[in-house]
Amino acid sequence: MLAVTQTLGWGVLSLLPVIGRDLAGDLSMALPSIFLGTSVMYVVTALAAPMLGQALIRAGARSVMMAGFATGAGGLTVLALATGPFGFFAGWLFLGLFSAASLTTSAYVYLNAVAGKRAKSMIGSLMLVTGLASSIFWPLTAFLSAQIGWRATVAIYAMSLVIVAVPLLQFGLPQAAAGTDASARAQADHQARAPGGAFGFIVAAIICNGFVTVGFEAVIIETLRAMGIGAAEAVAFGSVIGMLKVGGRLLDIAGGGRWDGLTTGVIAAIVMPLGIVLLLAGGGAYWSIGLFALLFGLGSGAFAVARATMPLVFFDTSSYALAMARIALPLNLIYAAAPPLLSALLTHGGSSAVLICALAFSLVALAFLAVLDRRRRLRNDEAM
Repeated sequence: MLAVTQTLGWGVLSLLPVIGRDLAGDLSMALPSIFLGTSVMYVVTALAAPMLGQALIRAGARSVMMAGFATGAGGLTVLALATGPFGFFAGWLFLGLFSAASLTTSAYVYLNAVAGKRAKSMIGSLMLVTGLASSIFWPLTAFLSAQIGWRATVAIYAMSLVIVAVPLLQFGLPQAAAGTDASARAQADHQARAPGGAFGFIVAAIICNGFVTVGFEAVIIETLRAMGIGAAEAVAFGSVIGMLKVGGRLLDIAGGGRWDGLTTGVIAAIVMPLGIVLLLAGGGAYWSIGLFALLFGLGSGAFAVARATMPLVFFDTSSYALAMARIALPLNLIYAAAPPLLSALLTHGGSSAVLICALAFSLVALAFLAVLDRRRRLRNDEAM
């Protein structure tokens, strides 16, 4: 049920690359302004996610997800009826609330509540499926918009959130335990807020890695072109990275119960900067780009799983819900900020500046993860 609803949710949010030009023409907006819609969504998601932490504990993740899908349907309806920038950005504001309430964080919190020790492997499996959302919905959106126009396509997607997703969540998922007592919530809140604790290092590592994965991936094609690679070859290598990210998630699933989310994160954080170093050393040679695509793709795919499963190493169910909600604030802000920042760096500093910046952030992420790994070892030694 989660695989279907999460793929549907992410799929309908991936429509701008397909129908962006049509929206720009009909709404009399510049194409770059159209793509600001996703930036608005990320910012709203970031601001709303921490406020949903207590709701995830009190009402349960399933109820929060259902309310979010209804909100998403409203946002898509507003977008379908938009006649200018106001309606367009208002629609993406509601879609930001939908993303915060229904996608990723709530799904992981739900799995953690109902699956216990199996949550890690189930989260990895879920991410493997949802990673295919754009591959499914881009051609579907292109077909529908060519047949009935972008407005009707968006309206159909709005109805699908209410007609398909909400009933599946209501009748297909058992309700997870909710309503922990006040003292337990206070303890979870304190644990997730504790300054200098594990949570701070987790957030720092995830932010640094998110800057690289999301920001660097947004400019990787243009970075390769700036290194002298042809447009077709750059697109091909970029596509290979996307496919290898799925492979990285498969590697984590293959590990099963032999390692936890932190171990996955440390391994991924070692592999990714190694790929960037090889690309810098090769200076755009095909062998260096191929090795970079392999290492960076596998590493970023594996770290995507680690982002969701690392907190399971340090937090119980209640604390995990609050921690994931609070991680979403800085993570979505960095998702919104990284692509334009690295685009500006590429324009003014060239490909080497982008690669050095990505390498620096990758190494800082690795350092934070090393501290977390040491803390875990010390904790385990004390327990023995």
